[in-house]
This record gives sequence, C-alpha cells and structure tokens, in this order.
Amino acid sequence: MLGQLLLSLSFLVAVHEMGHLLAAKYFGMRVEQFSIGFPPKIWSFRKGETEYAISAIPLGGYVKISGMIDESMDVEAMKQDPQPWEFRSKPAWQRLIVMLGGIFVNVVIGILIFIGITFAYGDTYILKDVINETGGFAVGPIGESIGLQSGDKIVKINGADFDYLEDITNPQTLLSSNGYYTVERNGKLVDVTYPADFIQKFNKKGSMQDFVAPRLPLVIGSTLPGSIAAKAKLKQGDVITSVNGKSVRYYDELQKILRDDSSKSIALTVRKDGKLYGYKGTFGEKKIIGFQVFVPKDYLSKAEHVIKYSFVESIPTGTKKAFTTLVTQITAFKKVITRDLSARESLSGPIGIMKAFGAEWDWARFWSLTGVLSLVLAFMNLLPIPALDGGHVMFLSYEIISRRKPSDRFLENAQKVGMVFLLGLMVFIFANDILKLFN
Repeated sequence: MLGQLLLSLSFLVAVHEMGHLLAAKYFGMRVEQFSIGFPPKIWSFRKGETEYAISAIPLGGYVKISGMIDESMDVEAMKQDPQPWEFRSKPAWQRLIVMLGGIFVNVVIGILIFIGITFAYGDTYILKDVINETGGFAVGPIGESIGLQSGDKIVKINGADFDYLEDITNPQTLLSSNGYYTVERNGKLVDVTYPADFIQKFNKKGSMQDFVAPRLPLVIGSTLPGSIAAKAKLKQGDVITSVNGKSVRYYDELQKILRDDSSKSIALTVRKDGKLYGYKGTFGEKKIIGFQVFVPKDYLSKAEHVIKYSFVESIPTGTKKAFTTLVTQITAFKKVITRDLSARESLSGPIGIMKAFGAEWDWARFWSLTGVLSLVLAFMNLLPIPALDGGHVMFLSYEIISRRKPSDRFLENAQKVGMVFLLGLMVFIFANDILKLFN
C-alpha cells in the first residue's frame, strides 16, 4: 500500500512541478531548484542553472524560481535589486501562466490517465433490469437505514430512469440534494429518500454488500474445507430451502436469519437431486456456513454489459469521465463548506489514501486512483489560499485587473499566514486519519 501511494504521489508531484519549471524556463526565468519531496536531500545533480533533487519527505515537492516569494521564504534575496531573469521582473501575465502551469499539467495528466484506462479496460456494468427481473435487490444494513427492503426493485433515481447497478452508488447520485430512489415493492411504487450526508455512511462501510446488491437464489457453488457446508456434504447445484425451521429462497434471507439468531446451532434443509435432506450442526468461532453462491453463466451473460472502446472512442469517453470526477470532487468540497458533509468524515490524508490503494497491486486501481488524485491535486492547488498556487493566482489576477502590484511585505506575510493554515490543516488530516483507524 505504502509503495503504491509513494509512487503515485511522486509521479504527480513531479509532473506538477515540471509544469511550473517548463513555463518558467520558457519565459526566461531562472529556476534554482527542482525537488521531489521536502528536505533533507537524499540525492541531487545539477544541470545548467538548476539543481534537481530527490528529498526525504515524500509528501510534496517544489520548484524554487529566482525572485519569487514562496515556501522557502528567502527574504534576503528579495531585498536585492530585481534582475531580468527573476520571477518578479516578468510581466504579470507571464507570472500567472507559470503559477497555472502545474495545475494545467495535473488536469492534462488526469485526462490522459482516464483515456488510457478507458482504452485498456473498457467498462463493465451490471444491468439493473436483469436484477429486477430475477428477484430484485438484496438490501444490507445501510440500505435498511434509509428504508429500502430486500426484494425491492429500484426503477428510478431522482425521478429519472437509469440502466446500471453502478448508477445507484455513483458519487453524483449520492451527493444529490433531496435525493431519492423509486422502488417497486409488492406491486406499488414507493419513493425512498436519503439524507444529504448519505455518501459518508456509504463510504464508511466501504462495501456495496452493506447497501444493495443483486438478489441471488440459495444455490450452492463451492464450499470451504472443514466448514458446515462441507460437513453437510453440500455440492454445486444443491439448494438450501430452510434455515432453523424458516423457509428461505435467497441468500440475503439466510444472512438475516444468521444475523438475528443468537444460537450457535444450525439446522438446514437442502434439496439434493430432487430430494430433501436435513442437517444439524454447531458453528465454530465464526458464524458462517462456508459456501459461495452459484451464479449461472447465462445470468452473468445477461446481466453484464461489457463495453470496449477504440482509441478514438476512448478520447471523448475518458475525458468525460475525468471532468465528471472533477465536478464530483468540487460538489463534495462545496458540501463540506456548507456543512452538509462532515469535514472529519470527508477528508482523508496519506493513511486513508494508502488504504484505498489496497494491499495487492492492481494496475487498473492504481491508475484510476492516480487519475483521481491528479485532478484533486489540480483543484486543491487552485484554491485561493496563500502558499498554494491558487494564492499566487489570486494576487496576480488582482495585479492584472488593478494594475497595482501588492507589496513584497504583504506577499511575505500572506505566505506566512497561508503556510500556518496549511500546516494546521495537515495536522488535522493526519490526526483524523489516525482516529479513523480506531473507529
């Protein structure tokens, strides 16, 4: 997990800072240092006027441009007379382009990653109509908390028709204001609303099974050695018809009985080769029967909708996915600001991001998360906070519009305030990550 996080962040920081460096050099500014990570330095080399370094703290990076008030706070250098190659000597529009360079590159990289993922992997969706035709949805504790029931057939989202299971938990859906699902229940249509902060409850559990999933018949697939299923000699194609004297038809019904029954014993009725057999046993440490549900191939072929894209088709599709992701992040940020979402639940730092990468290496997941992080990095850097690129953009925009440059003293103080704010935010995020580990 840590290796994936460091590789992803190092790559994104490198391309972000390279955007600043290339723009600065294009306009004839002297770049003194390019660093991936923060000091102390581990390794460096010099080419021309620029020192390129890899530093020990891998949670960021920087480009030091001569004549610029930045995180280095090199006040003494700013007391000298401006030189032609310095940042402060260049026209405001050139300085603005330099500050937007990193943000621009992160947006472009994010789009390119989404295009590449779309071309390499395509899209696989589960058709909601097939789920509704074969029993509807199994509903977990999170779904039950908003009023959904197992067997519900979800037919609309926010009053509009939809096609895929994935649409139900799409971040844009979960971030909707006054959101609701329309379900068919016992032949009637019922609207089930969900609160504005519902996405936090969903993300906290982190499992689709805790919300909704396709309802599957209780047909045995494979069994675990030494489990109750193995002791009962269950085999593929056998059907469990009752548990502890209660009739069951679907897997979620069995789960509910086991969840609600505190007994350590279990009694099964199983249909084998057209005949009914009984089995009684006792659970061990874990309250599981020990089998996987059998999913017929014809069900998968009907339910799965696989879309492959040519390279040309991947360009608009991947670009749309990238901007949809960016809009979703902005929407979530606005909800945090308006307190519709809890900052504590919504914000994640390195530990939270590391957990998202998972313990096993998966290239599709790695590049998907890297693409999202690239767009998030671009958006966060554009925020008008001194010490971020957005702070410089804000002051440069003021200079261009008013034709008056803020004093170096003002910019120095603004930079200090911004750095204190960012350090405080980093402490909060790290502490929040650690607290989440124990919740």
